[in-house]
Amino acid sequence: MKLQRKNGLRATALGALAVSGALVLTACGSDDNTAPGDSGTKASAASKEVCADAKGQLRASGSSAQKNAMDLWVKNYMATCTGVEVNYKSSSSGEGIVAFNQGTVGFAGSDSALKPEEVAESKQICKGGQGINLPMVGGPIAIGYHLQGVDNLVLDAPTLAKIFDNKIKNWNDEAIKKLNPDATLPNKQIQAFHRSEDSGTTQNLGKYLGAAAASDWKYEAEKKWPAPGGQAASGSSGVASQVKQVDGSIGYFELSYATSQKIPTVKIDTGASAPVEASSANASKAIAAAKIKGTGKDLALDLDYATKADGAYPIVLVTYEIVCDKGNKAETLPAVKSFLNYTASEDGQKLLSEAGYAPIPAEINAKVRETVKGLS
Repeated sequence: MKLQRKNGLRATALGALAVSGALVLTACGSDDNTAPGDSGTKASAASKEVCADAKGQLRASGSSAQKNAMDLWVKNYMATCTGVEVNYKSSSSGEGIVAFNQGTVGFAGSDSALKPEEVAESKQICKGGQGINLPMVGGPIAIGYHLQGVDNLVLDAPTLAKIFDNKIKNWNDEAIKKLNPDATLPNKQIQAFHRSEDSGTTQNLGKYLGAAAASDWKYEAEKKWPAPGGQAASGSSGVASQVKQVDGSIGYFELSYATSQKIPTVKIDTGASAPVEASSANASKAIAAAKIKGTGKDLALDLDYATKADGAYPIVLVTYEIVCDKGNKAETLPAVKSFLNYTASEDGQKLLSEAGYAPIPAEINAKVRETVKGLS
């Protein structure tokens, strides 16, 4: 299954340029009123409509969780809208929000919704408006591990909480044995890796542990790693790289990093009928139950991290694209609207499953597209 996903990602990336025109044009709803033989004229006219007045350079930064999705989206979009150069800098959610509130990017990516104080700060940049959260990418936070001889590791929230809080220190701990009665667990020290910088992925993991293991995880869900011990690495790619290299290690990162590096992932015992694997489909089941908690044009979501529904993978995140509802810079507004219209389109969302992510539920995504249309 992992190899199949990786091949899917490669195929998607390689095929993106070949089909990008069709993807973007279909996504934006252009009508095919062209007579046979006029396909070139139709494509040219439709492309002009899709890209509208978008031109120049569109800078964005933030969440590394959506990097692999952004790579595909940018290739697709720029193949059609050749007058726009989209430059997404993958860093962290915290850095993306800082850049947005400093006015240096057209939009930011964040795995956590804006805090009230960040919204207040955004009003200095969004003249007459404020920053809002547009859910664009969903997906599972995989718990990747590297343990020779163990292929199907199962853990639950309390055990994960104790591992990341440095309370369970060896792989043959009784709590891990109980969840894996058929595994031969070595007497080996656990090396737990976490993000070194402020990260929405960290915050979402904290929300899960706080909801599903409240008695064992006493920390507030913040972007900064809260627990003592462990080892730090930069970005999801850095954590994944360390887990890939170090026997006895465990860490957290988006599923696409696990599939691309062939890192095995933990199945989560949620109390459902069977442990749940980290997969796009299983994450979608959890995200589908999300409710919009934002007001006005803000579409921040409320996720159920303690779900026990069969087949619902509970450790999920939603990456938001953060924009101004009003007061976006005139020189980049057309490109922002054009690009986000594509990422929220049916074709843009379809790419997510193939790349190890989960599409945003259709009902919520329709509201995203409507909001993007009204940005000013």
